[in-house]
Amino acid sequence: QVHLVESGGGLVQAGGSLRLSCVASGSISSIRYMGWYRQSSGKQRELVATIDTAQRKTYADSMRGRFTITADKAQNTIYLQIDSLKPEDTAVYYCDAATWGFGILSGQGTQVTVSS
Repeated sequence: QVHLVESGGGLVQAGGSLRLSCVASGSISSIRYMGWYRQSSGKQRELVATIDTAQRKTYADSMRGRFTITADKAQNTIYLQIDSLKPEDTAVYYCDAATWGFGILSGQGTQVTVSS
């Protein structure tokens, strides 16, 4: 099994920045790729970005430019840097891991609230 714990969310003013972290533990070798998703109130969950074990990154088209996904393999951690935050970025941000054998797993999420 893989356990994911997100952190770094909070209340920030528009124009500010945040860096979210997601630490993975457990069967790390089973992880194929990890990613960040977000869900705003009343909306469907949407992809932000993914990163695989070779550090290849993908971004949702609408997320290019202000969102940067990185990984520290030694720390089993991925990050999401969000710059120039907008009120519409307010959401719960989830870390997901696609694994061999355990399917797709999610963390508990971290709330990001952007005030105007």
